[in-house]
Amino acid sequence: MNDNRNMILAIVLSLGVLLAWQFFYAGPQLERQQAEQQAQLAETEQQSGSSTPVVNPDGSTATPAGPGTQQAASQVLNRDAALSQSERVKLNTPRLSGSINLLGGRFDDLHLKDYRQTTDPTSDTVILLSPKGSPKPYYAEYGWVADPGAEVTLPTSETLWNVEDGAELTPETPLTLTWDNGEGLAFKRTISVDENYMFTVNQTVENATDSDVKLYPYGLVVRTGEPKTTGYFVLHEGLLGVIGEEGLKEIDYSDLAEEGAIRPAKAAQGWLGFTDKYWAATLIPTPGTEFQPSFSYSPASDNFQADYLGDGVTIPAGGVAETTADLFAGAKVSSLIDGYEETKNILNFDLMIDWGWFYFITKPMFWLIDALYTLVGNFGVAILLVTVLVKALFFPLANKSYVSMSKMKLVQPQMNEIREKYKDDKQKQQQALMELYKTEKINPLAGCLPVVIQIPVFFSLYKVLFVTIEMRHAPFFGWIQDLSAPDPTTIFNLFGMIPWDPPAMLMIGVWPLIMGVTMFLQMKMNPAPAEPAQQMIFNWMPVLFTFMLATFPAGLVIYWAWNNFLSILQQGVIMRRQGVKLELFDNLKNMFGRKSSQGGDAK
Repeated sequence: MNDNRNMILAIVLSLGVLLAWQFFYAGPQLERQQAEQQAQLAETEQQSGSSTPVVNPDGSTATPAGPGTQQAASQVLNRDAALSQSERVKLNTPRLSGSINLLGGRFDDLHLKDYRQTTDPTSDTVILLSPKGSPKPYYAEYGWVADPGAEVTLPTSETLWNVEDGAELTPETPLTLTWDNGEGLAFKRTISVDENYMFTVNQTVENATDSDVKLYPYGLVVRTGEPKTTGYFVLHEGLLGVIGEEGLKEIDYSDLAEEGAIRPAKAAQGWLGFTDKYWAATLIPTPGTEFQPSFSYSPASDNFQADYLGDGVTIPAGGVAETTADLFAGAKVSSLIDGYEETKNILNFDLMIDWGWFYFITKPMFWLIDALYTLVGNFGVAILLVTVLVKALFFPLANKSYVSMSKMKLVQPQMNEIREKYKDDKQKQQQALMELYKTEKINPLAGCLPVVIQIPVFFSLYKVLFVTIEMRHAPFFGWIQDLSAPDPTTIFNLFGMIPWDPPAMLMIGVWPLIMGVTMFLQMKMNPAPAEPAQQMIFNWMPVLFTFMLATFPAGLVIYWAWNNFLSILQQGVIMRRQGVKLELFDNLKNMFGRKSSQGGDAK
């Protein structure tokens, strides 16, 4: 029995370490970052307008802006003022709004219609991309470069494109831009967009000269300044991509700033770009065409960049050549990303969502919750139903575990006799106990199984709640209006009756309290540990977990509380069937009775 308790204690304490990190480090850090983000909304940042290089075929760097087009550092404007500095074509789709910049043909103005900054339905929509000259530039650009030394005039980031077709970019009306270099090369760029978040860029070059011209298509995404991230170790926010056989590459802003540049090997499959917790902007070269990916950081401009350079395209004299690529810019909706991966043959595009090491559990867990949501219309209820299904799935194993625990309680007198008989010889004591377990067909470790089973489910659900946009601002009932955020109530202001906002460490809401009570009752269903130190740990553990889980997403706390309640019912039924006395009421009576007695003795 002691081995059983020790193993459970070790598992719970291991969870305690992770939860302590969340409570004492990650939670306060997130609170500080959120305060900084609010403060920075009213501030501006100095931005350098230096040109953005891509890697040439020979390994050198080339500036798409070309000679004489380098923009000097300028005063930072507010976003609306920055947008007004250039000619634009309106963008309007069911899920996106914004505009395409005719200067450079750049994607630098993008709002996500379906998502608000807060749970308030009147708050501003989420802004994904912003132009140069604004406080937080973040944009994508496509174009051509030539071999070093080639004397050919190309469109640059300062080129003002002409609108040939499309007064407005919509899913039904593509936008066609044209530009002629006056030297026999005519460039055309056709931008189309679907009803969600995928843009397709088709670039055509018509060569009216009497000699062949070789050009290399490129795409880049630039982000000026390191954005504030959530700072959680379970989530990657920064640059990422899937590069052919090298697979997934996740690059932190700090690591790239230190290294300066990271250049993976060429690949014929993959994608690359930037990811935030819920949003992403990624370049997708045409699958099957070789490209050179690159990640870089420029201290002079404070620009982080993900780019690729495609294989050379030869435009024959008197002929035409074209190239096509895609740009994903929007919310990381799992079903959409999976659909793009299949229809566009994008290698491991689903890894844009950080499913983590438990991918094989986390993604099916999300799929199940999402499927139940379509039936019941509430993610909180879906989580409750998933808990029941998980309990049902593992019922045979849990049933066997509780039966074994019940048998151990039935032979408790014999175990006490053995411990008393061999109290001075631990080896013989263990041998006698093992013989008793064998005779009675008892597994001494069976009591750990319910806890062990719950750990991967707990972490997978935590990951689902934390990283999937479907859970963002998803309401439950009553005061829980965002299952991905902590319970906003706290006992320390009597759940809002006192006009005081306690610090984060004192935000102990209703659901964390319910979770703590159910955990306490579940632990009291078993005999009290013989050792006083273990008794103290097991008595205080629900209190500790109540404080630590209070900073976790409300959906996770609801799951834990509901799971505890179901476990209490399940264990109680099995113990009664086995003829084992429930220890719950006696333990509670002894616990509070002992305190009362101690109080009387003190008098």
